[in-house]
Amino acid sequence: MEPKPWRARIRDTDELLERLNRLASRVADRRAEALLDGVKELGTVADVARDRGVSWNAVDKAIKKYERKKAADTGGPTTE
Repeated sequence: MEPKPWRARIRDTDELLERLNRLASRVADRRAEALLDGVKELGTVADVARDRGVSWNAVDKAIKKYERKKAADTGGPTTE
């Protein structure tokens, strides 16, 4: 069997990367929604961070990125 031409291999990998990026984006959204639920339950971003054993900055960034994306998707104002 003859190997795939390089152009076809590049096209295949580009398609795979696109699918993986979409999946990673959806997973990041689900994580941010869960973090927001944690803030509702525990009270603050810092409390969620302590519970998860991560920095409050990481939790805050994930939530803000999600909120900006959500606002942009709905045509709402962003902070940028």
